[in-house]
Amino acid sequence: MSGIYIHIPFCKQACHYCDFHFSTSMKKKDEMILALAKELQMRKSEFENEIVETIYFGGGTPSVLTTAEIKFLIDAVYENYPVAENPEITLEANPDDLSKERIIKLSQSPINRLSIGVQSFFEEDLTMMNRAHNSAEAKKCLEEATKYFDNISLDLIYGIPDSSQNGKQAKQMSNKKWKQNIETALSFGIPHISSYALTVEPKTALSKLIQTGKIAKPKDEVAEEHFQILVETLEKNDFIHYELSNFGKKDYFSKNNSAYWLGKKYLGIGPSAHSYDGISRRWNVSNNAIYLKTLGENKLPNETEILSKTDRYNEYIMTGLRTIWGISLDRIENEFGSEYLNYLNNQTDKHIKNNVLEIVTSSDFVFGRNRIEKTLRTTKKGKFLTDGIASDLFLVNFK
Repeated sequence: MSGIYIHIPFCKQACHYCDFHFSTSMKKKDEMILALAKELQMRKSEFENEIVETIYFGGGTPSVLTTAEIKFLIDAVYENYPVAENPEITLEANPDDLSKERIIKLSQSPINRLSIGVQSFFEEDLTMMNRAHNSAEAKKCLEEATKYFDNISLDLIYGIPDSSQNGKQAKQMSNKKWKQNIETALSFGIPHISSYALTVEPKTALSKLIQTGKIAKPKDEVAEEHFQILVETLEKNDFIHYELSNFGKKDYFSKNNSAYWLGKKYLGIGPSAHSYDGISRRWNVSNNAIYLKTLGENKLPNETEILSKTDRYNEYIMTGLRTIWGISLDRIENEFGSEYLNYLNNQTDKHIKNNVLEIVTSSDFVFGRNRIEKTLRTTKKGKFLTDGIASDLFLVNFK
């Protein structure tokens, strides 16, 4: 199973917290769409032995494209790649782009999954984050989208400062307010929720606003409390916490993102997009003008890094620990060797004693005999600490 990610590098306006690659100028949009189709054609040899099961439009804001432009790019995939019979085709969209008429048009297109960037249902939060939509638009688009789409994901952000107050002494978002956000999302019957802590990235407007004291700095302890509330509330409502930031009802996990976390191959198309084939990692230039110029010269605008065994080990640790599937100790030994397994076991001892990691044993009946599988996973206590724990299990300069 393989996936294709298409990065649409345009937004109506810049959200204060965002450090993804995008431009607020749409002048080169038509030229960019043709360039994306050209890159798809130029790179088809990389997937000649693969079946594409997911197509994902990310960004930026892919919903700034017309439905016809989106279909043009989907057609370019079909023209150049073998595609599964019923691929998951996801469009990231902002509420302000999802009028009833637009939703109906999208439902009549090959798009079969929407990922809607709501972030918050409170007006003051959306204003503080400089989102292009308002609370009423968020609710209205969900009301309409659920009539025409079964497979919908919704984004929420937690751990944000209480934007109803200004200055360094401003409070953090209350638990009550955060619970209201979750309950509002649940009221629409959405089968998938992605939720992230507000992070302060360098060189963003949010970083500058915090430095000048206009917005309070997010607090880790508040984010952790919100995370625990999120997990508890969603699990009570039959959501499965299948990845650190993602919750889905049965049969509604993101196939595109699950493939990434499980180490499957993916092809990244567009400025700043990344690709992975199990052996190497490739990334495109994060500059629209250079991207367009390079493709205009019939050259690919990317760089490639061949991954060492240690790189691949660290990649597996990072992605595996974030998921319910965890890290297979058998795979560590078989793919990387006993030295890596011994190192991992030594590093995990203290985390197991602190009850943030656990080894789960399962039994499968294979070829007439029982096969015992041991998997390393985070505990409920350790989930919020996953990234820090993973970094402690990484190998550096291992020989």
